[in-house]
Parts: sequence; structure tokens; C-alpha cells
Amino acid sequence: MKVHVLLTKEEINAERLRENGKVAVVLDVLLATTTIISALNEGAKEVIPVMDENEAFSLSQSLKHENFILAGERDARPIEHFHYPSPTMLSPLVLGKSLILSTTNGTIALKKAESAERVYISSLLNNKRTAQQLLDCHLESTIVIICSGNAGEVSLEDVYGAGHLIHSLLYLSQQSINMSDAAKMAFYLFLGNQYKASELLSSSSVGNLFERYGLFDDLQLAATANTVSVLAVMKNGTALLEEEHASQSEIRKVRDI
Repeated sequence: MKVHVLLTKEEINAERLRENGKVAVVLDVLLATTTIISALNEGAKEVIPVMDENEAFSLSQSLKHENFILAGERDARPIEHFHYPSPTMLSPLVLGKSLILSTTNGTIALKKAESAERVYISSLLNNKRTAQQLLDCHLESTIVIICSGNAGEVSLEDVYGAGHLIHSLLYLSQQSINMSDAAKMAFYLFLGNQYKASELLSSSSVGNLFERYGLFDDLQLAATANTVSVLAVMKNGTALLEEEHASQSEIRKVRDI
């Protein structure tokens, strides 16, 4: 297994992702992929990431049912007529519904990663479940971990999340992995702050915005590692639970780490 890390979504090259069956894992710890994983864990039928609010409105009008929720933000600010994409706020609303999600960074990263052979959605909440899937099904593949970043800038929390995912791969496999320099950087950032997730996320630029807007519960949730065994994958532009669920023994193994 080879592991590369892209530090921002702007580094995504569709042609290179398409080459040789690369597998992508997209992270937007604050907050899109945390929201997606939380929503699927709370029983959402699906999460549909879109590029912007206009695409979200168009999609909602084309759906053959009305059992959906529009959620989104632009530069961390609410979008009129949309729910704010807070996982803790959306949690009681999503059961059985389609969540149409528009965010500044994470949903755009997911759309840009579509050329990969397989695209997984991950966060601190489910990184170890994602890692187990990569080891079970993509051991001979090149894995590209995509940090969404923030408007072209590197996001501390996403690099930390990438390091956490790499740590999970190493822990579960008990063998060395071929890592790019960016992957090693993420891994060592995580190692040096392994037990400081909440502090690190709060200190990041996006974390500072969350504190300013009073989103303390979302910060706490996003910093919580390995609390769900959700495996999420993109299929035809939609984030869904992977059909091949982990066995109970696998789930226990992940939770025990």
C-alpha cells in the first residue's frame, strides 16, 4: 500500500486520481465529513454533496419525493432557507431522509475526487473503520488522503485527521506502509498531539470560528475519535453506507483501539 496526502482540495488532479485505480479518502474534519458520517450514523437515507446552494436548490426541485433536508454554509455563515450543517443540530432531523449538503470546502472536495476508482468519506469519528476497509479491500492500491483545507489554505484539523487515519492503518496492519512526505508529516503531527484532539481542533483557524459562533458541541463531536463504525462511500455522486457491513468481531476490534 502506498499512501499520499493532499493538503488541500486545490491539489486534486482528476487525471492523476484516475490513473492506476487510485482510492481516495476525503476528510473535512470541521465540518463536512463529520456531518456526513454523523448523519448516516443517525439514519439518514443518503447524503448528497453539492458544489453550491444553487445546485442544492436545483437538485431539491428535481427529487421525486419531499423527504429531504437542505443544509449548508458559505464561509462558515448560514445560507438562507438552509439548515446549518451542524451534526449536532441535524442529528434529530435526518432519520430516513436525504440530506442535500453544500459547504465551502468538504463537499467540493468530494465532488472533485469523483475520478478516483473509489471514494470514501472519513473523519475522526470513523477513521479506524475506514482504515480497516482500506486494508481489507485495497491493500495493493495507492491511497490518496485528501484534506479539504479551507479556501485554498491548509487546515490543521484535516492534516491531524489524515495522520489519525494513517496511524490507524499502521496499528491495524502491524506493518510498514509506503508514505509520501506529506503523509509522514500528517502522521507525525498526529503522534505529537495524539491525546490533544480537542485542544488542537479548537486552536485551528476554523476552530476559532466555531468558538466565535458558539459551535462548541460540534467542536467536541468532531474531536471524538473512533465512536462509530460507519463506513461511507461515494456512489453515483451520493454518500451512502457501504453495503458490506463489518462483522461484529471487526467492529469490536475497531472500537477497542
